[in-house]
Amino acid sequence: MQALMDFLTVFTQPELLLLVGLGTFAGVYVGAIPGLSVTMAVSILISFTFSWDVYPAISLMIGIYMGGVYGGSRTAILLNIPGAPSAIATALDGYPMAQRGEAGTAIGVTTVMSFIGGFVGIAVLALGAPLVSDFALKFQPRDYMLLAVLGILLVGSLSQGSLVKGIFAGALGIAIGAVGRDPLTFTERFTFDFGLLEGGISFIAVMIGMFGVSEALLQLHHVDKDSVRQKISRIVPSLSTVKKHLPLSLQTSAIGVVIGALPGTGGDIAALMAYDHAKRVTKNPDHPFGEGAMEGLVAPETANNAAVGGAFIPMMTLGIPGDAVTAIMIGALFIHGLNPGPMLMIDKPDMFWFIVGALVTANFFMLLFGLTGIRLFTKIVEMPRSVLIPLIMLLSIVGAYAVNNSITDVYWMLGFGLFGYFMRHYGYPLGPVILGVILSRLLDDNWRRAIISEREDLWRFFEGVLTSPLSLVLFVSVILIFVSQTPLWARGKALLFAPKAKDARQ
Repeated sequence: MQALMDFLTVFTQPELLLLVGLGTFAGVYVGAIPGLSVTMAVSILISFTFSWDVYPAISLMIGIYMGGVYGGSRTAILLNIPGAPSAIATALDGYPMAQRGEAGTAIGVTTVMSFIGGFVGIAVLALGAPLVSDFALKFQPRDYMLLAVLGILLVGSLSQGSLVKGIFAGALGIAIGAVGRDPLTFTERFTFDFGLLEGGISFIAVMIGMFGVSEALLQLHHVDKDSVRQKISRIVPSLSTVKKHLPLSLQTSAIGVVIGALPGTGGDIAALMAYDHAKRVTKNPDHPFGEGAMEGLVAPETANNAAVGGAFIPMMTLGIPGDAVTAIMIGALFIHGLNPGPMLMIDKPDMFWFIVGALVTANFFMLLFGLTGIRLFTKIVEMPRSVLIPLIMLLSIVGAYAVNNSITDVYWMLGFGLFGYFMRHYGYPLGPVILGVILSRLLDDNWRRAIISEREDLWRFFEGVLTSPLSLVLFVSVILIFVSQTPLWARGKALLFAPKAKDARQ
């Protein structure tokens, strides 16, 4: 009974309800602006909420977190500029839908599916947090490394066309992510004696340049064409549409919760893995993936919102952050005299149930704000290209500068935008480049932790992989995914199923 009262605290106190609503509203629009990350917004809030009581402070932060994760999909769909890394996969099919005049439908579907994913993540947090955290603790550095390799093999999903071009793009992204001083030995890598490169290259600058600036340059070829008129006859998806995609949304929500509960991963990796899963299990999409498949929106949006609940699981049960935002929230709880971890669940169970209640409230506000203002937002796509192209460039410059308040990041963004334009012109996919940059650090750090823990003995490393059930499952998955992307696998499937198809015709 007491747990229920703690859960309902947000609903029964108008001040807290208002703060969650304001935070969610702000988060949606902060997330929609490239470069203004949720992490940045929550970290700024700590200084503003330092003197507040803990409940109002956490309410505002949770609202911004939940709204910001969803908000990145808006510009991804309308302008092909992901507002956040977790919206990269959304842009792959959302933007083609907008180009067909279906931006309203795309935003409506992403909003409802984000709500479903968020609710699944919160439900798992409330009902199964200890079980999921115990599973997350079983991951060794070699398992994180294998998880990163699994992610890199997603190039087959993100590269429309040539797998070789996709592998090249992914390898390029890994190399870009490795630029700068090695965090372990502090030696220079890929700096070529340029001091400018010692601090590395901002991932946000690469992402905004590759997607935003390259899109603006491509639009210059069609500047005289009329804009696509958007069909806004129905925004809320029909019940039949939701029922059709519900099984996929539940599957990808499970992926989001598990990936979100792994410290150091987050919604961006969860979204990309969910997108790959959708491509593998969807037999007959209405449109091909990469050309406006509805499943290409459902999978990443449910996964990255489910990852929010997942990220709170290790934070609340173990005191270990699931991602950058929960790391900041741990700091906020410390400031307010609380100690996140196992003892928090025993000493202050009211805080756990309050956070669950605040997440549920923020999820409902996200649904409300996500389904409003769509008609106004879609007018962006209907702007004349002579106005839209400068707007894309302005957003890209502001977004790149806002990350570190550095003009150098703007130069990197413009350079990668030009490079991305030529990549797209010659048929090289941009998604694997961004994926490579995201996974570069995860792969590099955990490979070295794994090999150091085995005293630099490669045989002991492989022995550990083969003797650990979790590592073995991941290793076999890597092999199967790699083989499934080769021409030999496609020919084998054709030979295997050809006799069955022949018999069926007869």
